[in-house]
Amino acid sequence: MAQTLIHLPARHSTAFRLAKGQTVRIVNTHGGQVVDTWAFADGDMNEFMSMEHSRVHMGRVNPIAGSVLLSNARRPMLRMLADTSGGVHDTLLAACDIHRYRMLGCTGYHRNCTDNLQEALGRLRLSAPETPSPLNLFQNSAIKPDGALVIEPPVAPPGSHVTLGAELGIIIVFSACPQDMAPTNGADMTPKDVELIVS
Repeated sequence: MAQTLIHLPARHSTAFRLAKGQTVRIVNTHGGQVVDTWAFADGDMNEFMSMEHSRVHMGRVNPIAGSVLLSNARRPMLRMLADTSGGVHDTLLAACDIHRYRMLGCTGYHRNCTDNLQEALGRLRLSAPETPSPLNLFQNSAIKPDGALVIEPPVAPPGSHVTLGAELGIIIVFSACPQDMAPTNGADMTPKDVELIVS
């Protein structure tokens, strides 16, 4: 099957359709970059990949190879087919937004994953009725024994990747997280480009 390579610049987003059976490989080109990921049923933007429904179905907080991610109608949407990144991903944290950056002390506009979602969908003349909690690929958020939630630098090395397979026809959206005020994208707090390979 022919492959399509998509370059996703740091801080930006992309959206495209995947037919049932198609796959996308998310390559952490430089290592340490978080990629917020959403999926919507093609034809019904009110049905979307849901982290709370997926956690119950997986019986896990973080997906691993073989895990199936469900929609808010409990339909399979994506399957994680392969993972060479170290297996550390997040399903707990909301997408960053302008309010998050203001809380961190940003006084001007800061690119963010919430706006990136709508921006990418807008290129397809679509919009999301809400911002679902994303699958934060490569994000290293950890719950400590005392219940504290911390964000630590990702463990994904350069060139590592995750492959996702569509379980139904979907609109998939990726945002190369713009966070540069916390170690979300590594200790250097520098967002980086990633590559997407669609087949």
